[in-house]
Amino acid sequence: MSTKSESEWRAILSPEQFRILREKGTEYPGTGKYEKFKGDGIYACAGCGTPLYKSTTKFDSGCGWPAFFDAIPGAVTRHEDRSLGRVRTEITCTACGGHLGHVFKGEGFNTPIDERHCVNSVSLNFVDEDKNA
Repeated sequence: MSTKSESEWRAILSPEQFRILREKGTEYPGTGKYEKFKGDGIYACAGCGTPLYKSTTKFDSGCGWPAFFDAIPGAVTRHEDRSLGRVRTEITCTACGGHLGHVFKGEGFNTPIDERHCVNSVSLNFVDEDKNA
């Protein structure tokens, strides 16, 4: 987990990235650059660069945020979130603790796992597959 101070995070993140990654905010639905984006590659943490999701696990859920049915093993940590008066599963980057979004189960999507990782675009950077080689 990251040992950066709040002022160090503020220096490297945009105000919107800081609000979401460090203060557990949420971007407005339908506004994120990766919601409808399609490309072959890896989605990495915008805070620390750790690879989080393969593009092959991304799907169109119609929820207003990028949706993935599974993360790269060990990249994402789950936490119980009792904000908003209900229990949800928050997901964070295992490496730096940055807030990514939430996991929802049992929604009936036609995916290998009936699970949707609802992730803020601001929490992600896309690395094109051609640049990974």
